[in-house]
Amino acid sequence: MPERSAAGSPSAASRPPSALELAKELISRKSITPEDGGCQELLAARLAKVGFQCEPMKFGAVTNLWARRGTGHPVVCFAGHTDVVPTGPLSEWHSDPFVPTTREGKLFGRGAADMKSSIACFVVAAESFLKERPGHSGSIALLLTSDEEGPALDGTVKVVDALKKRSERIDYCIVGEPSSVDALGDTMKIGRRGSLSGRLTVRGVQGHVAYPHLVKNPIHMVAPALAEISTTEWDKGNESFPPTSFQVSNIHAGTGAGNVVPGTVEVDFNFRFSTESTDASLKKRVESILAEHGLDFRLEWTLGARPFLSKRGRLAQVVQEAARRHTGRHGELETTGGTSDARFIIDICPEIIELGPINMSIHKLNEHIRLEELEQLPAIYLDVLRTLLP
Repeated sequence: MPERSAAGSPSAASRPPSALELAKELISRKSITPEDGGCQELLAARLAKVGFQCEPMKFGAVTNLWARRGTGHPVVCFAGHTDVVPTGPLSEWHSDPFVPTTREGKLFGRGAADMKSSIACFVVAAESFLKERPGHSGSIALLLTSDEEGPALDGTVKVVDALKKRSERIDYCIVGEPSSVDALGDTMKIGRRGSLSGRLTVRGVQGHVAYPHLVKNPIHMVAPALAEISTTEWDKGNESFPPTSFQVSNIHAGTGAGNVVPGTVEVDFNFRFSTESTDASLKKRVESILAEHGLDFRLEWTLGARPFLSKRGRLAQVVQEAARRHTGRHGELETTGGTSDARFIIDICPEIIELGPINMSIHKLNEHIRLEELEQLPAIYLDVLRTLLP
């Protein structure tokens, strides 16, 4: 356990170097998905100086980086993404989203929380560890992509495929996604629900609203079916996952005229599903309900992700203990939220955990991270390396 100050945080002598300046450098590089903006080139140059073998992996328009120091096991990997979501209206930002700005004890900029700061913390933690233990056991790795916020077709999934083909496996992986809710370290993710989207088109007969006997209103026709689907219990969930949920996100119909019954209606919907259901079982049940209502319909399905659950092993214990030492909080292990690239990494790594900044401002205007998080987070990552790579 590192030496602690009277205030309960690690002493100045034991803290890793500040991640603030590196986070600023990354935020200043405009990298709206799938662009990387030179972030990975900057990181590779810095990592190479401390002995990492850096392997750029380009697939389509997507930039990826696999960096590794060491050849043995265990392999402790930090994973993240350098791409960010679009900014939204620039006029509503209090400062330029690509000019990192500190004020009110926070660092502002697009990617500050999701997740360029986490990457900066990865790097300074690794640098600090290597100063302490240049002859460490095992290996340290970083897996970075610029395709997490996009379709995720040419990013982490392709890197994982490449590593798998050459039998290169990871023992422990920490993903820097912003997992924390109210305070750093209060929540960590060890799994994620699956995501299944559907576009339902129901056909009717278009006509004049004044002649209802000559039309078939597809909106009226689909409404009872949607009501049944929205109140169906798909499963009860389990110890690790909440029950599967269904939500309608968009309904499109009509010609724009107030006196015309539309000929078709389109309904976009999404399932977030637990390991108690499969995409096949959900598709079958939805199609059965629609058929029972006698609808003339077409369904297009998109599987965004299957659910996964990491082994609750040594990694979760080590990360929880490290976070508690530096924050005083016992983080809860959850599977809530959207998807992450951990769903691909699980294929070559049995133990994964997501730990990163507070997620309150992610994807929003004036995205930010608290400056204290930029001190605590690299200290947590450093402690994990100290424990897993003696």
